[in-house]
Order: sequence, then structure tokens, then C-alpha cells
Amino acid sequence: MKLNRIRVNDSIDDQNAIISKIKEFILYKNLEPGDKLPSERELSEKFNVSRRNVREAIAKLERYELLKSIPKTGTFIANIGQVALKGIMEGVVELKQQDFKSLVETRLMLEAQTSFLAAQRRTEDDLENIEAALNLYKVKMIKREDALEEDLLFHLAIAKACGNSTLNALMLQITPKIISVFEKIRVCDEDGFMREVNQHEVIFNAIKDSNSQLAVRAMEEHFKMLKDFCNEIR
Repeated sequence: MKLNRIRVNDSIDDQNAIISKIKEFILYKNLEPGDKLPSERELSEKFNVSRRNVREAIAKLERYELLKSIPKTGTFIANIGQVALKGIMEGVVELKQQDFKSLVETRLMLEAQTSFLAAQRRTEDDLENIEAALNLYKVKMIKREDALEEDLLFHLAIAKACGNSTLNALMLQITPKIISVFEKIRVCDEDGFMREVNQHEVIFNAIKDSNSQLAVRAMEEHFKMLKDFCNEIR
């Protein structure tokens, strides 16, 4: 297999190019959950890029729980299940800009159910993970910085806490494409930064208090503006 050489600068597009090469390598080698990837040095040589850029790409994939690095041991494909792994790596969810409405509708259904179950099943570790993601999101929002990735990590933490591997896998499948679509179609309320933060806090507190009904209502309220926007799409 010949992997095309790529030139790398610090742009997001180039980081995504490295991620695509990692995905291509995993598929070509038919690697499965638990399998070990080559070292950063080997990958940097294979892709003709710096180790720093490889490290950043791996870190991004780790944030979406596709890879797991173990100190002094190596980087492994995370144990997220065959369905989620193959779904992401093979691009099962190939969304284009015009598919935005169907993407949002699917996400709303998943978010309602994951928040409902997370309120019932969350552990203390789950709460710590959700709160950590929330705090990262709040820092970005208070600074009026782009918090798209932190927002998605918050919702992924909730999905993991729901205790349903299929729902979690579905969220993991669509998350990369959510990022891609949301970067192209901005649905922003410039005056609503603190409102967004407050909505996230209500969701977290409902899950923390094991209040399933409130968690669902809070999640639905959180996505109301986005839902209304989608209803206007023909």
C-alpha cells in the first residue's frame, strides 16, 4: 500500500489530513480494538510529517475515544466495539451540507435518550468526566472563544455515562461529521454565551441529581434554537 506524502503546517486541515492517514493505515492493516499502532516516530516517517503533528492528531483521536495511549507502552485502538470502529473508519456516516437537518434530527433523538439514561446510571467517575468537560466548555465560552469541540466532548461524556454501548457507539459515529458540518454551517447567537453555559449546567445538575425527566427537558431546551432553525430548512 502506498500512502501519499503530505505537507504539514499548523492548520486544522493538515491535522485532519494526518488523521485521515491514520484511519487509512488502520483499515489497510485491518486493525481491531486493542491492536497497537506504530510509534509516533514510525508514523511520522511513514507520513513524512513531524512527530509533533502526529502527536496532536493522536491526541485528537483520543479525545473522541478512538485511540488510547498508555505511557511507556504505546498507542492502541480503543475498545469501543467493532460497530463504532468500522463505522467511523469506513465513513459510514458520509454527511454533506444538505444533510444537516437529518443529522440534527438524529442527534436530538440520541441526546434525549442518553441524557435520560445517564441520569439513572451515571457513576461518580462519569460525573467527574462530564463536569471536567463542562468546565473546559465554560472557560472557552466566557472568553468568547470557539467552544464547539468542548461542547461535543461534554455530550460525548454524557453518552458514555448512559451505560448503553450502542447509543454510545452511535454518538461516536456521528460526532466527527457533526464537527465537520457545524464548522461549515454556523448557528450562532452572539448574545447567548451565558445562556448556553447555564443550559449545560442545568443538564449536568439534572444528571447529577438522577432526575431523568429534567435531564431530557433541559437537553430539549438546549437544542430548541437548533431544532427551530432546522424546521425552516426546506
